[in-house]
Amino acid sequence: MNSYPDFSEHGYQVLRELGRNREGGRITWLASKVDTGEQMVIKQFCFAQAGSSWSGFEAHQREIRVLQGLAHPGIPRYINSFATSDGFCLVQEYINAQSLAETRSFAPEEVKQIAVKALKILRYLQNLNPPVIHRDIKPENILVDEELNVYIIDFGFARIGSQEVAASSVFRGTPGFIPPEQMFKPTEATDLYALGATLICLLTGIKSTKIDQLQDQDDPYLIKFRHLLPRLNLRFLSWLEKMVQPLQKNRFVNAQSALEALKPLDVIRVAGEALKPLDVIRVAGVDFSETVLEFKANQLGEKLTQSITIENPIGDTLLEGKWEVAPHPQDPPHTPDYHAWISVTPAQFSGNHTRCQVQVDTSKLMAEKQYKRQLILHSNAYPETHTLTVKVQTAALPIEKQQLAYAWLAGVLLICIIASTSMTWFINVVGLWAVIWAVIRAVIGAVIGAVCAGEGALIGSVIGAIFGAMSETGGWLGAGIGIWVMAVPCAVVIVSSPTNASTAVLLLTMGLGTSFGIIYIVGFVNPYILFALAGTGLPLVSILLYSPLKRRRLITKYRQSEMSLIKP
Repeated sequence: MNSYPDFSEHGYQVLRELGRNREGGRITWLASKVDTGEQMVIKQFCFAQAGSSWSGFEAHQREIRVLQGLAHPGIPRYINSFATSDGFCLVQEYINAQSLAETRSFAPEEVKQIAVKALKILRYLQNLNPPVIHRDIKPENILVDEELNVYIIDFGFARIGSQEVAASSVFRGTPGFIPPEQMFKPTEATDLYALGATLICLLTGIKSTKIDQLQDQDDPYLIKFRHLLPRLNLRFLSWLEKMVQPLQKNRFVNAQSALEALKPLDVIRVAGEALKPLDVIRVAGVDFSETVLEFKANQLGEKLTQSITIENPIGDTLLEGKWEVAPHPQDPPHTPDYHAWISVTPAQFSGNHTRCQVQVDTSKLMAEKQYKRQLILHSNAYPETHTLTVKVQTAALPIEKQQLAYAWLAGVLLICIIASTSMTWFINVVGLWAVIWAVIRAVIGAVIGAVCAGEGALIGSVIGAIFGAMSETGGWLGAGIGIWVMAVPCAVVIVSSPTNASTAVLLLTMGLGTSFGIIYIVGFVNPYILFALAGTGLPLVSILLYSPLKRRRLITKYRQSEMSLIKP
């Protein structure tokens, strides 16, 4: 025959014993309601038993008052209470879950989930008016079922389990789970300290009765645990250390602020995939050898390659990453695995020291332009994405740009004007030479110019001009013939060797200067001078205008061919 108490007159039948605390004079029973069969918990306070204390009566009454005003799925619902011959009974909803004081093993990720759910219960309590401060958070007072649902129990400092589990916190508190201010003026931060100590017990595997092993010798409120969790996420470690700071000002203000600080640890996006839980185990880091890669092409269509090294500075972790080119409005549509003109090898890697090759194909880009794109590295590090800038300067247009020294040409023009003016004046003063002499000397200059190839045309033209200018009579005729003879080899040079356009420009400039010099002495109306002017000025203007016009036309034609290429 069992020794279970008879609560049938109150409508309950005891099924079995759940726990006992002799010092507190309390026994916890699993019972069922007689008329419905619904299971519930009956906490029997036996204050008249030997060894028990009537001080538990106050805690019993306090718990009833608190529970009657609570309605949260994480808090067992208050059902009823009744008096017995030796004490009181409190009836609550039955939760099929074990306390965290039981020998169980939780993964760090599961501990984080327990922390989040427990904080949400505390946030509910703290948002009540007036707020409720539990003041006895510890592993014995937190239930967790197989689905990691969390429940907080014992709001009146009721004692669960035997004396060996943990000491009472009604007056002196549970060592290791109470902050300094609890003995004087508990605050909303008080329960955070106790919850933090509970989480430390779960992560380190230390029982609540042995938490004193983590207390600092000089400050018993300071819990040292970091050395026991070398692989735990550094951010989660910092969060946990702030939860158990002895001074209130260094702790989270309330459960809401602790939850907000925990949110960045909640989820991450890896390699462009959907959000998934962040591993509480320490995560990898990312260090780039370069944050900006600059490419410069010397030829159109050139393929350029540069290397970048990715380091993981966090020990005991493995970096995994995947490259993607960030979308750009000018680029054709692309996928994370393919881009029109940028590629990274390897595109996906796993390692703590990885060398990647970044290649750009400029054959699909416009000439003489600067491009700027972003490479995105998705990884299991924090933060989950890192960016790398790629700058590309494409090669110049494949069209030569003629460079003329206009200042030098202007000087040549001025010298020729002065020289021809002086020479013509001298000839007119000395007298008239035979026209035949002028023609002979001009022909000699032309012959020499025809015989000389390339740059020899310049020598022939100069000699022709000198011979023509040496006539004592008809100086204007000789000089004019000499100038015209200069134009002939220039035309030959332009037709036969277009690359020597600069030489032709020089000769024509000299001829034009000579023409202007003679005009000053003999007058503008002389037909030979007009002939010489036309023979030098018109070709010179044509050459000077032809080059830029041709370049502009070629550029326009080339740009039209680039319409199918990618714009910057």
